[in-house]
Amino acid sequence: MAQTMQAIRYYRFGGPEVLLLEEAPKPVPQEGEVLIRIAAAGVLPVDWKIRKGLFPMPVKFPLIPGTAFAGVIESAGPGVTGLIAGQEVFGRSTNGTYAEYTTVAADSVALKPSSIGFAEAATISGGATTAWRAINNAGIKAGDRVFIHGAGGGVGLFAVQFAKWKGAYVIGTAGPSNMDFIRSIGVDHAIDYTAGPFEAGLEREADFVLDTIGGATLERSWPLIKQGGALLTITGQPPIERGQQEGVRVLRSALATKQDLADIAELIGTGVVRAQVQAVFPLREAREAHTRSEAGHGRGRIVLAVGE
Repeated sequence: MAQTMQAIRYYRFGGPEVLLLEEAPKPVPQEGEVLIRIAAAGVLPVDWKIRKGLFPMPVKFPLIPGTAFAGVIESAGPGVTGLIAGQEVFGRSTNGTYAEYTTVAADSVALKPSSIGFAEAATISGGATTAWRAINNAGIKAGDRVFIHGAGGGVGLFAVQFAKWKGAYVIGTAGPSNMDFIRSIGVDHAIDYTAGPFEAGLEREADFVLDTIGGATLERSWPLIKQGGALLTITGQPPIERGQQEGVRVLRSALATKQDLADIAELIGTGVVRAQVQAVFPLREAREAHTRSEAGHGRGRIVLAVGE
């Protein structure tokens, strides 16, 4: 059996040009891990932020980027129960996913719904999971008013659908080309952010604001939130002090559990929620995929097709 694999790696921070397709050691599953033959890997904005050295985390070079994946279990390491070779799964690995194989803790994977393909499943971790934790941590319930920035993006489109499933009224922003799309997934009040101030006439309307944009968008969002309402931004450090000044609960992002993965899979598998793939690139075109992701303004998640 081959001891190497094809993988994208980089040896220093920089632009997309630092991403190299090369032979790398094939990983071996340790205690409590499974070896995954990757079919598709999600390209998350955090991937290129880490590549550029923008993310405050220790990095050991050479680095295989990526965390989100969908694929097939190749083998299970010692101590793993309930997962066997041949099962189609998805999840999130801390060992890099822009590669033919990765290893992952057994409690960080879930069975892929048979009704969706590997590309769609690769959009769940870091997209649906982030949205799921946000909507649940905010305690969204029927009748709440939820404001979602970037409602057509990789996190936003899932947040819209989860909020609607909870019975909320959803206000969402997107560019003009995504207006029809965000309405089709459940946005009740769609706002074209290029047409004027998104906050106009909506002062103190929202029980919860989910910010996926940051910067000036986050700054202009405070007046939208009711006293005692909540805000979560996925773009940087939680603005705790500002929240205290505004009388707003500032929530922190939380990692998804195995149960979260299973619950999301059930909603997608039964058609209550749908995934959206913006574009698929072959593994060798990881540079192009990163360039596309950095440009932003897409619909759904970019995915690398590794092999099925």
